[in-house]
Amino acid sequence: MGIVLKQSFINTIILFLGFAIGGVNVLFLFTHFLHEDYFGLITFLLSAANILLPLLVFGMQHTVIKYYSSYKTQKEKDGFLISTLLIPLLVIIPVGLIGTYLYETIANWLSSENILIKKYTYLIFIVAILMGYFEVFYAWTKVQFNSVFGNFIKEIFVRICTTFLLFAVYFEWITNEQFIYAIVVVYAVRTLLMKLYAYIVYKPQIIFKIPSNIKEILSFSLYIVVAGSAAGILLEIDKFMIPKLEQIAEVAYYSVGIYIASVIAIPTRAMQQITTSIIAKKMNENKLFEVGKLYKQTSINLLVIGGLLFLLINLNVEDLYLLINKPEFTKGISIVLIISLAKLMELAFGTGNAILVNSKYYKIFFYLSLAMAITVVVLNNWLIQLIGIKGAALSSLIVVVLYTIIKIGYINLKFNIKPFSLQTVKLLCLISCIFILFYFWNFSFHPLLNIFLKVILITILYVFLIKKMNISEDINMLFKTYF
Repeated sequence: MGIVLKQSFINTIILFLGFAIGGVNVLFLFTHFLHEDYFGLITFLLSAANILLPLLVFGMQHTVIKYYSSYKTQKEKDGFLISTLLIPLLVIIPVGLIGTYLYETIANWLSSENILIKKYTYLIFIVAILMGYFEVFYAWTKVQFNSVFGNFIKEIFVRICTTFLLFAVYFEWITNEQFIYAIVVVYAVRTLLMKLYAYIVYKPQIIFKIPSNIKEILSFSLYIVVAGSAAGILLEIDKFMIPKLEQIAEVAYYSVGIYIASVIAIPTRAMQQITTSIIAKKMNENKLFEVGKLYKQTSINLLVIGGLLFLLINLNVEDLYLLINKPEFTKGISIVLIISLAKLMELAFGTGNAILVNSKYYKIFFYLSLAMAITVVVLNNWLIQLIGIKGAALSSLIVVVLYTIIKIGYINLKFNIKPFSLQTVKLLCLISCIFILFYFWNFSFHPLLNIFLKVILITILYVFLIKKMNISEDINMLFKTYF
C-alpha cells in the first residue's frame, strides 16, 4: 500500500483543494454572479459532453490502463500508445460529419423545453473531444504510476480558471454568453497541458504499427465504450434530463446539492488515480490474493474517511444553505442526503469496479453498466415528473445500491473475495449512532459558528472511536506514525 497511500494522500489533498475552490464557485460565485439559467446551461453542456466522451475516444483511456503493462517490449508499448491517439479519430470524424448533417434536428430536440440550449449545442461535441483526449493523455501518465500532476490539472486548474471567469462576469469584463465560450477555452488549455506533461513523463517513439492483439483491444474498447457511456449516463443523465422535464434553472438548484454531496466521493477518486493501474497489473500477473487484500483495505479505509465526510456534510447542511443565502436553492437540501447515501455505497465497494474491468470477466461490467443506465433513465423519467429534482436523486440512489450489491456478489462468486468484514458492520453502526445523536442537536448561533462547533465535536468523537474500536489497521498506523 506504500505507493497507493503516498499518491492517494497527495491526490486527496489536491481533490480537497479542488473541491474547496469548486465549493466557493458553486455555492457562492455561480449562485450570485451568473444568471441561474446560464448556471443551468453550463452544467447541462458539461454533463452532455461527459456522456458523449467515452464514445468519441472509443474507451481508450481505459484500454491504456488495461493493456499497457501486458506488452513486453518498449517498441510494442510505444506503438500501442500511438494507436490510442489514432483509433478515436475513426469515431470522431464520422460522428462529426453525421452531427453536422443532423445539427438542426439535434439542436431542436435538446432545446425543446429550453430554447437557450439551441445556440450552444455544438459546444457539447467540442468539449467532449477535449475531455476525451485529456483522459487518454492522463492515462498515459497513470500507467507510469504518475497521477499527481494530471489530478492537479483536472481538479484545480479548471476551477481556478472558472473562479477568475466568474469574477470577470461580476465586474462585467465578460458577459454571461462569453463565459460559456471561455469555459470551452479553459478545457482546451487543460488538454494541451496534459499532453505536454504526458510527453515529459514518457515520450513514446512515433511508431505506426497495429498492435498484435488489435482484435482483443477493439473488442474490449467496444464494450468499454458502451459501459463508459452507461456510467456517464448514470452520473450525468439527471442533469441532462431535468431540462427536458423542468425549467433549466432547476438544474442549478440540483447541481448545488449534488456538488455538496460529491465531497464524500473525494477519497475514492483520489485512491482510484493509482489503484486502478495497480489492480490492472496484479490482474495481468494473476496475483488474486493481493487483489483481494487491496479490495478489502480500500473498502474499509474509504468508508472510514467517507463516513466522517458524510456526517460533517449532512449534519451541517441547513446551516450551509443559510450561508448561501439563496432561498430558491434550498430545494437541494434533501438532494444532499440522498446522494450522500449513494456515495457511501460506492465508497464501500472499494476497488470493485477496477477488478471487474481488468479481469477476464470485463464483459459483465458492460452488461451491468448498460442495465444501470437503462434503469436510471426509466426511473428518472418517472420520478422527476412525480416529485421533481428529488426524483432524480432517488433514482441514482436506488440504482447505485441495487447494482453495487449485484457486483459485490458477482466478484465474490468468481474470485471468492469480498470487501466487507465485521469491521464494516461496526463502522456503519458508529456512523448511524453519531448521525442520530447530532441530527437533533442544533446550535442557535451564526451559521458559520454552528458549523465550526459541530465539525469540531463530530470529528473529535468520530476519530477517537475509530481509533478505539480499531476499525482500520492502515488508518491506525497513520495515527501512530504522525500523532
